[in-house]
Amino acid sequence: MTDLPAGFVARTANVGIKDDSLDFVTVIGEAGTTGASMFTKSRFAGASVVLSRELVAHGRTRGVVVLSKNSNVATGEEGMSNAREIIKRMAIFHDCDDDNLVIASTGVIGRQYPMAKIRDGIAALHGADESRDASLVARAIMTTDTRPKIAEATISGTPARIVGVAKGVGMIEPDMATHISLIFTDAAVGRGELDVAFRWCVEHTFNRVSIDTDTSTSDTSVCLASGAAGAVQSDAFRTALYDVLLSLTKQIARDGEGAERVIEVRVDEARDEEQAVTVARAIVNSPLVKTAVHGADPNWGRVAMAIGKCSQYLDIDQRRVVIRFGDQEVYPHQLNAAGLTKLSTYMKNDEVVIHVSLATGTSQATVWGCDLTDGYVRINADYTT
Repeated sequence: MTDLPAGFVARTANVGIKDDSLDFVTVIGEAGTTGASMFTKSRFAGASVVLSRELVAHGRTRGVVVLSKNSNVATGEEGMSNAREIIKRMAIFHDCDDDNLVIASTGVIGRQYPMAKIRDGIAALHGADESRDASLVARAIMTTDTRPKIAEATISGTPARIVGVAKGVGMIEPDMATHISLIFTDAAVGRGELDVAFRWCVEHTFNRVSIDTDTSTSDTSVCLASGAAGAVQSDAFRTALYDVLLSLTKQIARDGEGAERVIEVRVDEARDEEQAVTVARAIVNSPLVKTAVHGADPNWGRVAMAIGKCSQYLDIDQRRVVIRFGDQEVYPHQLNAAGLTKLSTYMKNDEVVIHVSLATGTSQATVWGCDLTDGYVRINADYTT
Protein backbone atom coordinates (compact mmCIF):
# COMPACT_ATOMS: atom_id res chain seq x y z
CA MET A 1 0.00 0.00 0.00
CA THR A 2 1.22 3.50 -0.86
CA ASP A 3 0.34 5.96 1.89
CA LEU A 4 -0.40 9.60 1.26
CA PRO A 5 2.34 11.91 2.60
CA ALA A 6 2.09 13.14 6.17
CA GLY A 7 -0.52 15.82 6.73
CA PHE A 8 -3.16 14.41 4.34
CA VAL A 9 -6.21 12.23 4.88
CA ALA A 10 -8.76 10.98 2.35
CA ARG A 11 -12.28 9.66 2.29
CA THR A 12 -13.68 7.69 -0.62
CA ALA A 13 -17.21 6.53 -1.34
CA ASN A 14 -19.77 5.51 -3.91
CA VAL A 15 -22.37 8.28 -4.19
CA GLY A 16 -24.44 6.70 -6.95
CA ILE A 17 -22.76 7.94 -10.13
CA LYS A 18 -21.11 4.61 -10.89
CA ASP A 19 -23.04 1.41 -10.38
CA ASP A 20 -20.83 -0.49 -7.98
CA SER A 21 -17.44 1.15 -7.47
CA LEU A 22 -15.84 4.21 -5.90
CA ASP A 23 -16.90 7.43 -7.63
CA PHE A 24 -16.18 10.11 -5.03
CA VAL A 25 -13.03 11.13 -3.16
CA THR A 26 -11.98 14.04 -1.03
CA VAL A 27 -8.47 14.68 0.26
CA ILE A 28 -7.69 17.43 2.76
CA GLY A 29 -4.38 18.77 4.00
CA GLU A 30 -3.80 20.11 7.48
CA ALA A 31 -3.96 23.85 8.13
CA GLY A 32 -1.11 25.64 6.40
CA THR A 33 -1.17 23.45 3.30
CA THR A 34 -0.27 25.30 0.10
CA GLY A 35 -1.56 24.46 -3.36
CA ALA A 36 -1.02 24.98 -7.08
CA SER A 37 -3.52 24.07 -9.79
CA MET A 38 -3.79 23.98 -13.58
CA PHE A 39 -6.91 23.56 -15.70
CA THR A 40 -7.99 22.93 -19.25
CA LYS A 41 -8.05 25.81 -21.72
CA SER A 42 -11.06 24.30 -23.48
CA ARG A 43 -13.77 26.78 -24.46
CA PHE A 44 -16.27 24.14 -23.32
CA ALA A 45 -14.81 23.80 -19.84
CA GLY A 46 -17.07 22.16 -17.28
CA ALA A 47 -18.70 23.84 -14.30
CA SER A 48 -16.20 22.20 -11.94
CA VAL A 49 -13.28 23.76 -13.85
CA VAL A 50 -14.92 27.19 -14.00
CA LEU A 51 -15.70 27.14 -10.28
CA SER A 52 -12.26 25.83 -9.31
CA ARG A 53 -10.53 28.61 -11.24
CA GLU A 54 -12.55 31.04 -9.16
CA LEU A 55 -11.73 29.28 -5.89
CA VAL A 56 -7.96 28.99 -6.41
CA ALA A 57 -7.64 32.71 -7.18
CA HIS A 58 -7.49 33.34 -3.43
CA GLY A 59 -4.41 31.11 -3.09
CA ARG A 60 -5.73 29.15 -0.12
CA THR A 61 -6.18 25.66 -1.61
CA ARG A 62 -5.64 22.81 0.86
CA GLY A 63 -7.99 20.11 -0.39
CA VAL A 64 -9.76 18.59 -3.37
CA VAL A 65 -13.05 16.87 -4.18
CA VAL A 66 -13.37 14.62 -7.25
CA LEU A 67 -16.45 12.99 -8.77
CA SER A 68 -15.92 10.42 -11.54
CA LYS A 69 -18.12 9.14 -14.38
CA ASN A 70 -19.92 12.50 -14.74
CA SER A 71 -17.99 15.49 -16.09
CA ASN A 72 -20.59 18.17 -15.25
CA VAL A 73 -19.83 19.72 -18.65
CA ALA A 74 -22.43 21.51 -20.79
CA THR A 75 -24.85 21.51 -17.85
CA GLY A 76 -25.59 25.25 -17.68
CA GLU A 77 -26.55 27.16 -14.55
CA GLU A 78 -27.90 24.03 -12.90
CA GLY A 79 -24.52 22.35 -13.24
CA MET A 80 -22.74 25.36 -11.76
CA SER A 81 -25.22 25.53 -8.89
CA ASN A 82 -24.68 21.85 -8.18
CA ALA A 83 -20.90 22.25 -8.16
CA ARG A 84 -21.19 25.17 -5.71
CA GLU A 85 -23.47 23.14 -3.47
CA ILE A 86 -21.00 20.24 -3.35
CA ILE A 87 -18.16 22.59 -2.45
CA LYS A 88 -20.23 24.20 0.31
CA ARG A 89 -21.22 20.83 1.75
CA MET A 90 -17.62 19.60 1.66
CA ALA A 91 -16.32 22.82 3.22
CA ILE A 92 -18.71 22.26 6.12
CA PHE A 93 -17.62 18.63 6.30
CA HIS A 94 -13.94 19.62 6.47
CA ASP A 95 -14.60 22.67 8.68
CA CYS A 96 -12.88 24.98 6.23
CA ASP A 97 -13.75 27.84 3.89
CA ASP A 98 -15.12 27.20 0.40
CA ASP A 99 -11.97 28.58 -1.22
CA ASN A 100 -9.82 26.01 0.58
CA LEU A 101 -11.13 23.37 -1.84
CA VAL A 102 -11.17 22.66 -5.56
CA ILE A 103 -13.58 20.36 -7.34
CA ALA A 104 -12.89 18.14 -10.34
CA SER A 105 -15.22 15.97 -12.40
CA THR A 106 -14.62 13.46 -15.16
CA GLY A 107 -16.86 11.32 -17.34
CA VAL A 108 -19.80 11.70 -19.68
CA ILE A 109 -20.58 15.20 -21.01
CA GLY A 110 -24.02 16.77 -20.85
CA ARG A 111 -25.53 15.02 -17.82
CA GLN A 112 -26.51 16.63 -14.55
CA TYR A 113 -25.17 15.28 -11.29
CA PRO A 114 -27.60 12.92 -9.49
CA MET A 115 -27.75 15.42 -6.62
CA ALA A 116 -30.13 13.50 -4.35
CA LYS A 117 -27.72 10.56 -4.33
CA ILE A 118 -24.69 12.82 -3.92
CA ARG A 119 -26.25 14.62 -0.95
CA ASP A 120 -26.91 11.29 0.74
CA GLY A 121 -23.38 10.14 -0.08
CA ILE A 122 -21.80 13.24 1.43
CA ALA A 123 -23.94 12.88 4.54
CA ALA A 124 -22.74 9.28 4.90
CA LEU A 125 -19.11 10.44 4.87
CA HIS A 126 -19.53 11.58 8.48
CA GLY A 127 -19.56 7.93 9.48
CA ALA A 128 -16.74 6.88 7.17
CA ASP A 129 -13.20 6.22 8.34
CA GLU A 130 -10.32 8.40 7.24
CA SER A 131 -7.74 6.73 5.02
CA ARG A 132 -4.20 7.43 3.88
CA ASP A 133 -4.29 4.75 1.18
CA ALA A 134 -3.38 6.44 -2.11
CA SER A 135 -4.65 3.47 -4.12
CA LEU A 136 -8.20 4.18 -2.97
CA VAL A 137 -7.82 7.79 -4.15
CA ALA A 138 -6.51 6.56 -7.51
CA ARG A 139 -9.38 4.09 -7.92
CA ALA A 140 -12.05 6.63 -7.06
CA ILE A 141 -11.10 8.93 -9.96
CA MET A 142 -11.02 6.22 -12.66
CA THR A 143 -13.42 6.10 -15.61
CA THR A 144 -12.33 3.89 -18.52
CA ASP A 145 -8.90 3.38 -16.96
CA THR A 146 -7.99 -0.29 -16.68
CA ARG A 147 -5.74 0.22 -13.67
CA PRO A 148 -5.06 2.85 -11.00
CA LYS A 149 -2.10 5.13 -11.66
CA ILE A 150 0.15 5.90 -8.68
CA ALA A 151 3.71 7.19 -8.40
CA GLU A 152 5.89 8.23 -5.49
CA ALA A 153 9.34 9.61 -4.78
CA THR A 154 11.38 10.63 -1.77
CA ILE A 155 13.00 14.06 -1.94
CA SER A 156 16.77 13.63 -1.83
CA GLY A 157 18.38 14.21 1.54
CA THR A 158 15.08 14.43 3.41
CA PRO A 159 12.25 12.21 4.70
CA ALA A 160 9.79 14.24 2.62
CA ARG A 161 7.76 12.37 0.02
CA ILE A 162 5.71 13.13 -3.08
CA VAL A 163 2.81 10.86 -4.04
CA GLY A 164 0.73 11.35 -7.18
CA VAL A 165 -2.35 9.71 -8.65
CA ALA A 166 -3.84 10.27 -12.07
CA LYS A 167 -6.79 9.36 -14.23
CA GLY A 168 -6.77 9.44 -18.00
CA VAL A 169 -6.84 7.07 -20.95
CA GLY A 170 -8.83 8.84 -23.66
CA MET A 171 -9.71 12.38 -24.79
CA ILE A 172 -6.10 13.29 -24.09
CA GLU A 173 -4.12 15.95 -25.92
CA PRO A 174 -3.18 18.27 -23.08
CA ASP A 175 -3.42 22.02 -23.16
CA MET A 176 -2.58 22.65 -19.50
CA ALA A 177 -1.91 19.50 -17.57
CA THR A 178 -4.20 16.72 -18.74
CA HIS A 179 -6.80 14.35 -17.40
CA ILE A 180 -7.22 14.57 -13.63
CA SER A 181 -4.14 14.31 -11.47
CA LEU A 182 -3.66 14.88 -7.76
CA ILE A 183 -0.17 15.37 -6.37
CA PHE A 184 0.58 15.45 -2.64
CA THR A 185 3.78 16.22 -0.75
CA ASP A 186 4.67 16.74 2.90
CA ALA A 187 7.54 19.06 1.95
CA ALA A 188 7.28 22.64 3.15
CA VAL A 189 7.08 24.61 -0.10
CA GLY A 190 5.77 28.15 -0.45
CA ARG A 191 2.91 28.77 -2.82
CA GLY A 192 5.02 30.75 -5.31
CA GLU A 193 7.81 28.19 -5.43
CA LEU A 194 5.28 25.35 -5.67
CA ASP A 195 3.47 27.00 -8.55
CA VAL A 196 6.66 27.61 -10.56
CA ALA A 197 7.99 24.07 -10.04
CA PHE A 198 4.63 22.47 -10.73
CA ARG A 199 4.05 24.37 -13.96
CA TRP A 200 7.53 23.52 -15.25
CA CYS A 201 7.10 19.83 -14.47
CA VAL A 202 3.62 19.73 -16.02
CA GLU A 203 4.90 21.34 -19.22
CA HIS A 204 7.62 18.70 -19.57
CA THR A 205 5.47 15.67 -18.68
CA PHE A 206 1.67 15.86 -18.66
CA ASN A 207 1.65 18.40 -21.47
CA ARG A 208 3.64 15.99 -23.62
CA VAL A 209 1.40 12.95 -23.61
CA SER A 210 -1.23 12.39 -26.27
CA ILE A 211 -3.61 9.49 -26.71
CA ASP A 212 -5.97 10.75 -29.42
CA THR A 213 -5.35 14.52 -29.95
CA ASP A 214 -8.61 15.43 -28.17
CA THR A 215 -8.28 17.99 -25.36
CA SER A 216 -10.60 17.25 -22.45
CA THR A 217 -13.20 19.71 -21.22
CA SER A 218 -12.38 18.71 -17.63
CA ASP A 219 -8.58 18.65 -17.33
CA THR A 220 -7.57 19.43 -13.77
CA SER A 221 -4.22 18.98 -12.05
CA VAL A 222 -3.68 19.89 -8.41
CA CYS A 223 -0.50 19.84 -6.33
CA LEU A 224 -0.74 20.24 -2.54
CA ALA A 225 2.07 20.62 0.00
CA SER A 226 1.28 20.06 3.69
CA GLY A 227 4.71 21.05 5.02
CA ALA A 228 4.58 18.29 7.65
CA ALA A 229 8.07 16.95 6.78
CA GLY A 230 9.81 20.31 6.82
CA ALA A 231 11.85 22.35 4.37
CA VAL A 232 13.59 20.88 1.31
CA GLN A 233 16.03 22.12 -1.32
CA SER A 234 14.28 23.61 -4.34
CA ASP A 235 16.26 21.60 -6.90
CA ALA A 236 15.70 18.34 -5.04
CA PHE A 237 11.98 19.06 -4.81
CA ARG A 238 11.68 19.79 -8.51
CA THR A 239 13.61 16.64 -9.43
CA ALA A 240 11.36 14.43 -7.31
CA LEU A 241 8.22 16.16 -8.57
CA TYR A 242 9.34 15.67 -12.17
CA ASP A 243 10.00 11.97 -11.52
CA VAL A 244 6.49 11.47 -10.13
CA LEU A 245 4.79 13.32 -12.99
CA LEU A 246 6.90 11.51 -15.58
CA SER A 247 5.93 8.13 -14.13
CA LEU A 248 2.25 9.08 -14.24
CA THR A 249 2.66 10.37 -17.81
CA LYS A 250 4.07 7.04 -18.96
CA GLN A 251 1.36 5.14 -17.09
CA ILE A 252 -1.28 7.18 -18.91
CA ALA A 253 0.32 6.41 -22.27
CA ARG A 254 0.53 2.71 -21.42
CA ASP A 255 -3.14 2.63 -20.39
CA GLY A 256 -4.43 4.57 -23.42
CA GLU A 257 -7.82 3.30 -24.50
CA GLY A 258 -7.25 0.03 -26.31
CA ALA A 259 -3.49 0.57 -26.29
CA GLU A 260 -1.02 -2.27 -26.65
CA ARG A 261 2.22 -0.31 -27.08
CA VAL A 262 3.71 2.92 -25.75
CA ILE A 263 5.24 5.23 -28.34
CA GLU A 264 8.04 7.52 -27.18
CA VAL A 265 9.14 10.16 -29.69
CA ARG A 266 12.43 11.95 -29.13
CA VAL A 267 13.32 14.93 -31.31
CA ASP A 268 16.74 16.52 -30.95
CA GLU A 269 19.03 18.90 -32.83
CA ALA A 270 16.01 21.19 -33.18
CA ARG A 271 16.04 24.98 -33.62
CA ASP A 272 14.27 25.47 -30.29
CA GLU A 273 12.12 23.52 -27.86
CA GLU A 274 8.90 24.61 -29.56
CA GLN A 275 10.03 23.14 -32.87
CA ALA A 276 11.09 19.90 -31.18
CA VAL A 277 7.75 19.53 -29.40
CA THR A 278 5.73 20.38 -32.52
CA VAL A 279 7.51 17.81 -34.67
CA ALA A 280 7.36 15.16 -31.95
CA ARG A 281 3.62 15.69 -31.52
CA ALA A 282 3.07 15.50 -35.28
CA ILE A 283 4.66 12.05 -35.21
CA VAL A 284 3.01 10.65 -32.09
CA ASN A 285 -0.42 11.95 -33.15
CA SER A 286 -0.32 10.58 -36.69
CA PRO A 287 -2.96 7.84 -37.10
CA LEU A 288 -0.71 6.28 -39.76
CA VAL A 289 2.26 6.15 -37.40
CA LYS A 290 0.05 4.81 -34.60
CA THR A 291 -1.40 2.04 -36.76
CA ALA A 292 2.04 1.14 -38.13
CA VAL A 293 3.31 0.69 -34.57
CA HIS A 294 0.23 -1.34 -33.69
CA GLY A 295 0.82 -3.66 -36.61
CA ALA A 296 4.62 -3.72 -36.18
CA ASP A 297 4.79 -2.53 -39.79
CA PRO A 298 8.30 -1.12 -40.45
CA ASN A 299 6.91 1.66 -42.63
CA TRP A 300 9.23 4.44 -41.47
CA GLY A 301 7.97 6.60 -44.37
CA ARG A 302 5.00 7.50 -42.19
CA VAL A 303 7.36 9.21 -39.76
CA ALA A 304 8.93 11.13 -42.64
CA MET A 305 5.42 12.16 -43.70
CA ALA A 306 4.61 13.42 -40.19
CA ILE A 307 7.78 15.50 -40.07
CA GLY A 308 6.97 16.91 -43.47
CA LYS A 309 3.56 18.11 -42.28
CA CYS A 310 5.37 20.69 -40.15
CA SER A 311 5.71 22.87 -43.23
CA GLN A 312 5.90 26.10 -41.20
CA TYR A 313 9.52 25.24 -40.40
CA LEU A 314 11.43 26.21 -43.52
CA ASP A 315 14.75 25.30 -41.90
CA ILE A 316 13.90 21.58 -41.84
CA ASP A 317 15.79 20.06 -44.77
CA GLN A 318 14.96 16.43 -45.55
CA ARG A 319 18.54 15.85 -46.70
CA ARG A 320 19.82 16.51 -43.16
CA VAL A 321 17.13 14.79 -41.10
CA VAL A 322 17.92 11.43 -39.45
CA ILE A 323 15.15 9.00 -38.42
CA ARG A 324 15.71 6.07 -36.08
CA PHE A 325 13.55 3.39 -34.48
CA GLY A 326 15.29 2.59 -31.21
CA ASP A 327 18.98 2.61 -32.09
CA GLN A 328 18.39 1.60 -35.70
CA GLU A 329 18.75 4.31 -38.33
CA VAL A 330 16.15 3.96 -41.08
CA TYR A 331 16.72 7.25 -42.93
CA PRO A 332 18.74 8.46 -44.79
CA HIS A 333 20.61 5.12 -44.60
CA GLN A 334 17.79 2.75 -45.43
CA LEU A 335 17.38 -0.87 -44.39
CA ASN A 336 17.51 -3.95 -46.58
CA ALA A 337 14.93 -6.72 -46.31
CA ALA A 338 16.69 -8.35 -43.36
CA GLY A 339 16.91 -4.99 -41.59
CA LEU A 340 13.20 -4.34 -42.09
CA THR A 341 12.40 -7.75 -40.60
CA LYS A 342 14.55 -6.92 -37.57
CA LEU A 343 12.80 -3.54 -37.28
CA SER A 344 9.40 -5.24 -37.35
CA THR A 345 10.51 -7.48 -34.49
CA TYR A 346 11.60 -4.41 -32.50
CA MET A 347 8.21 -2.77 -33.10
CA LYS A 348 6.50 -5.67 -31.31
CA ASN A 349 8.01 -4.52 -28.02
CA ASP A 350 5.77 -2.99 -25.37
CA GLU A 351 7.52 0.35 -25.92
CA VAL A 352 8.68 1.73 -29.27
CA VAL A 353 11.09 4.66 -29.41
CA ILE A 354 11.17 6.88 -32.50
CA HIS A 355 14.18 9.21 -32.55
CA VAL A 356 14.44 12.09 -35.01
CA SER A 357 17.35 14.50 -35.39
CA LEU A 358 16.41 17.66 -37.32
CA ALA A 359 19.86 19.29 -37.74
CA THR A 360 18.37 22.74 -37.21
CA GLY A 361 19.85 23.53 -33.78
CA THR A 362 20.61 22.12 -30.33
CA SER A 363 17.22 21.83 -28.60
CA GLN A 364 15.31 18.65 -27.81
CA ALA A 365 11.99 17.34 -26.50
CA THR A 366 10.28 14.03 -25.77
CA VAL A 367 6.58 13.19 -26.01
CA TRP A 368 4.64 10.03 -25.27
CA GLY A 369 1.62 8.33 -26.77
CA CYS A 370 0.33 4.91 -27.75
CA ASP A 371 -0.70 2.84 -30.74
CA LEU A 372 -4.16 3.02 -32.30
CA THR A 373 -6.13 -0.21 -32.08
CA ASP A 374 -9.59 -1.49 -32.87
CA GLY A 375 -10.06 -1.53 -29.09
CA TYR A 376 -9.95 2.28 -29.01
CA VAL A 377 -12.68 2.44 -31.64
CA ARG A 378 -14.86 -0.07 -29.79
CA ILE A 379 -14.51 1.65 -26.39
CA ASN A 380 -15.46 5.05 -27.77
CA ALA A 381 -18.14 3.82 -30.15
CA ASP A 382 -19.95 2.26 -27.19
CA TYR A 383 -19.05 4.86 -24.51
CA THR A 384 -22.58 5.92 -23.53
CA THR A 385 -24.53 2.95 -24.88
